Amino acid sequence: MDASAAPFTGEASEPKVVRITGSELVDNYTVYIINVYVGIHQWMVKHRYSDFHDLHEKLTTEKKINKNLLPPKKIIGKNSKSLVEKRQKELEVYLQTLLKTFPFASPKVLSCFLNFNLYEINGITATLAEELFHKGEQLLVLGEVFEIRPLQLYAITQQLRQAKPTNIDNDAKTDLGHILDFTCRLRYLKITGTRGRVGSSTIEEQLLPFDLSIFKSLLQVEINNCDAARIKGLPSLKPTLSTMSIHFSVVSMKDILVPEAAEFEQWEVEGLATELPVAAVIPAWKMLTTLDMSHNQISSIDESVKVIPKAEFLDLSHNEISLLENLQIEEIKHVGGLPCLEKIILSNNPLSIIPDYRTKVLVQFGDRASEVCLDNTVTTEKEMDTVAVLKAIQKSKETKNWINNSDRKIIEDCRLTAAAGSNSNCSYLPVPPSSPPLSHPASSSQGNHK
Repeated sequence: MDASAAPFTGEASEPKVVRITGSELVDNYTVYIINVYVGIHQWMVKHRYSDFHDLHEKLTTEKKINKNLLPPKKIIGKNSKSLVEKRQKELEVYLQTLLKTFPFASPKVLSCFLNFNLYEINGITATLAEELFHKGEQLLVLGEVFEIRPLQLYAITQQLRQAKPTNIDNDAKTDLGHILDFTCRLRYLKITGTRGRVGSSTIEEQLLPFDLSIFKSLLQVEINNCDAARIKGLPSLKPTLSTMSIHFSVVSMKDILVPEAAEFEQWEVEGLATELPVAAVIPAWKMLTTLDMSHNQISSIDESVKVIPKAEFLDLSHNEISLLENLQIEEIKHVGGLPCLEKIILSNNPLSIIPDYRTKVLVQFGDRASEVCLDNTVTTEKEMDTVAVLKAIQKSKETKNWINNSDRKIIEDCRLTAAAGSNSNCSYLPVPPSSPPLSHPASSSQGNHK
C-alpha cells in the first residue's frame, strides 16, 4: 500500500520529526518551509522568524524553557543567503529540541505552531474538547446540527484506545470527557469528508476508519464522502435513529444496513420466521422512517431492506441500479415488502429508462400500489389498470411454474418408484395454488341437491 494512502495512528510512541527543507522570500521577509512527520504521514507548515520568536516568548513564560534556545534576531543582512541557510539549520534544531522536551503531549502553542491541532490525534482531540468545553452545552440546547470530520472521529476513536491521560498538558479544558459527554447527548449529526489528501498533509480522510458507538441519542445523521466499509458502530444507532442520509459513500446497501453480514453469510431479521438455518439474528432499525441513499454507487437493492420495516421514505436516486427488461423485477420485490413505505425515489438509475418502468415497479407493491408515490409522482388510474393486468399475468406465470415443478416432481417420484419395483398409482395430479372461487349461477345442480 502507498504510504500516503495508509491510515495513520498518531500514537504517542510514534516519532515526531521536523525538518526545515527550504525557504522563500515573501514581501521582503523570509518564510521557512517546515515538514512535520508523524509515523508514515507528513504535512507542511510555513513560518517567518517572527512566528518562531512569538512561540518562544510564550514557551519561556508558560513552560520556563531556556531563553537562549532560540537563535537571536538579525537586523543587518537578515535575508542574505548565508544567514538564511544558517538560521534554517538553527531553527530546525530548535524545533527538534522542543519535541524532545515534550515527547508525549505538546503544549497548545507548539501544537498550533506545527499544526498538530489539524493533523495529529492528540492535537485534534484536544482542540475539539476545548471547543465543546466552551460551546457544547449551548449547541445541545439549541438542537442544531453538529458537523464533524471523519479525521476528527478517527482521532477520537484512536484516543479512546490509548492507555494514557485523556487531556493534554494537564489542561482540564482539553479532556476527552467533554467530547464523550457531548456525543452521548447529541441528536443531530453531519459527517463530511473529503476525497484526496487533507490540506497540506498526506492523510487521505476517506480511508480512515471511525466508530459511531460514542453517539447514544442520535435522531438524525448525514454522512458524505466517507468509505461506508470503514464506518464502525452503525448498529449502535438503531435504538434512536429515525433519519439517515448517506451520499458519495456506498456501493452496497448492506454495508450500512447490515454491516454484520460481512461476518455472517446466513442471517435473518429479528422477529421474522424462517425455515432455513441462520448464523445470526439481526435486530431491525425499528425507529428508522427516512432513508436517503441517493448519489452513491449502489448497483442493486438487496435483502438488507428487510431490516427497515418502519421506512416511510426511501431515496435511491442517482445510483447504478439496473435490471433486465421483464416483469419479474426481483430487486424491487425486496422494497415491495416494506409495509409502511409511502414514497420511493428511483429516478436517475439505469432501471428508470426501461419501458413501462413505473408500472413494473408499482406492481411489486401489490394491493398497496395506489398508496405508493414513485419518483415524486402520484400513481394514476391508468397506471393502476396496467398494474392490475401485470398482477394477473404474474399470478398466471406463478401458477404455471408451480404446476410444471409439481409435474416434474411426480414424474421423478414415479421413476424412482418403478425402479424399486413398486406398483403405486402415479396418475394423481397436482393441486395448483389457491385462487378466487368461480361464481356459479343460482340454478346450478348444487343448488337443487337435497
